[in-house]
Amino acid sequence: MSENPGRPCSKVACNDDAVATLTYVYADSMVVVGPLSYSAEPHSYDLCERHAERLSAPQGWQVVRHVVLGA
Repeated sequence: MSENPGRPCSKVACNDDAVATLTYVYADSMVVVGPLSYSAEPHSYDLCERHAERLSAPQGWQVVRHVVLGA
């Protein structure tokens, strides 16, 4: 069963379905990418597989990727 079917990628002009959620942790200079959240949040970004994989962070920031085991 797929959660949130049809939720779009947050990138402009991208028509793909989101599969991951990106959140910025400004206090720690960190970008966190994980599985798609259960609901859309105003301070996070939903990304399709292509945009989640190609993500780059500002210089000096750390990228943390949470992977779903068995996916």
